[in-house]
Amino acid sequence: MGDRFIKATLLKSGIASAVLMTLTLAAGSFALAQSPTAAGAQGKTELLWFGQAGFRIKSPEGKMILIDPWITGGPKTPPQYKNDLSAIGPIDLLLVTHAHVDHIGDAPAIAKANNTKLYGPADMITPLTTLGVLPADLGWRFNKTGRVTPLPGIKVTAVQAEHSSLLVWKNPATEKLESHPAGEAMGYIIELENGFKIWHMGDTGLFSDMKFISEHYKPDLVLIPIGGNFTMAPDDAAYALKTWVKPKMVIPMHYNSNPMAKGTLAEFQAAMKGSNIKIIPMAEGEIVQF
Repeated sequence: MGDRFIKATLLKSGIASAVLMTLTLAAGSFALAQSPTAAGAQGKTELLWFGQAGFRIKSPEGKMILIDPWITGGPKTPPQYKNDLSAIGPIDLLLVTHAHVDHIGDAPAIAKANNTKLYGPADMITPLTTLGVLPADLGWRFNKTGRVTPLPGIKVTAVQAEHSSLLVWKNPATEKLESHPAGEAMGYIIELENGFKIWHMGDTGLFSDMKFISEHYKPDLVLIPIGGNFTMAPDDAAYALKTWVKPKMVIPMHYNSNPMAKGTLAEFQAAMKGSNIKIIPMAEGEIVQF
């Protein structure tokens, strides 16, 4: 895609203090505010990191794509979003990689507030709709793989991830938590209007078909988990990038939020030493433009 995508501008905002991790899938509706004024220049791609695996992508034509929005429960979510979901702005496309709390997060509430379809694994969407957490007309199911064009000029392809998926839901009739099978976790290749491709890996361990996925789809930017325990550790992520994936740029994610995931940015940067892949470290609440 050329050097115009290599130069990034980081715009800093505040970072929230840690809070208790909670999930309310059946969150009530709320009024949406206007799109944030920090939007990048027209024609650029913009990423905002909420923490963990949550990103908002602004496409070159201004479409807003939200992925894995663990916002109100995220311990590192900046307070302006944590305390007011409407601050994320109108959302045109909502993607969830799997049903674990730190990924599905506020997705059902955001889907209902925006009247926007929630795209995700088939066996995650089905229990969400049958349990009444998500209206049936707002659920869109991928079956492990598949490509859709949910918005003009935007292509989304579901790809493999090596992880699990379980939906934990608080039954309003009993006030008790229930566990429901929720299919298989996945990642997404998101192709924007100008052809720029982002691979959000979701939660995943190493698997050799990362090489095939990268060779076939040729992502420009990879969002990769590095925290370990539940996903690749920093050295695993570095191996995958240097040996199989070989993108132009990478943003590390899924660290610094859960004390069980001990992998650090410094460990990842050390493991990537000698690579020509551009590492773009972000703090929660930062915006990067391409």
